[in-house]
Amino acid sequence: MEDQELIALYWNREETAITQTAEQYGSYCYAIAWNLLGDRQDSEECVSDTWLRAWQNIPPHRPLRLSLFLGKITRNLSLDRLRKRKAEKRGCGQGQVLLEELAECLPSPNTVSQVAEDRELSASINRFLHQLSSRDCHVFLARYWYGHTIKEIGVFFSMTENAVKVCLHRTRNRLKLHLEKEGLTV
Repeated sequence: MEDQELIALYWNREETAITQTAEQYGSYCYAIAWNLLGDRQDSEECVSDTWLRAWQNIPPHRPLRLSLFLGKITRNLSLDRLRKRKAEKRGCGQGQVLLEELAECLPSPNTVSQVAEDRELSASINRFLHQLSSRDCHVFLARYWYGHTIKEIGVFFSMTENAVKVCLHRTRNRLKLHLEKEGLTV
C-alpha cells in the first residue's frame, strides 16, 4: 500500500490504518527502537506507542514521507524511554553511547530560551548535513539518527570499523566547528 493511501485511511479515521502501517513499517520502527534501547520489550512498547501517536497526529498533520514521520516518532519515544531508564538508574543501551558521543559538539541543554535555540540548532545541523559528502552524511545519520552500531555501518558501507570511527570522529569535529562558527557554543 502506498503512503498516500495509508495517510488517507488515517484521515478517514479507519482503524485498518494502524494494522496496515504495522505491516508495512513495523520492522523499520522496531529496528530504530532496538538500536537505541537494546531491549525487546521496551522496543515493542515504543513501536506500539508509535502507532498511537500516528493515529493522534494524522490528522492534523499530513506527512510527505510516512516512513520519516513514523521513524521520528519511534526515535523520540525511544529516547524518552532511554532518559527515563537513566533517571531510574536501570542502565542504558546503545542510545546513551550515541548521546555521549555527540555531547562534546552540541550546546548545553541548560539554557533560558531552549525552544528557540533548539530550532536554531536543528536548522544549523541540517545546513551542516547538506554540506557533507553523501557517504559522510549517510554514515553520520546511520549512527546518530538510526542508532546503528559501528560494525553494522561498516558492513553496509563496505568500510572497516576503524574507517567508520575515523569518519564519525572527523564529522563530529566538523560539526563542532560549524556550530561554533554559527554562534552555537558548546
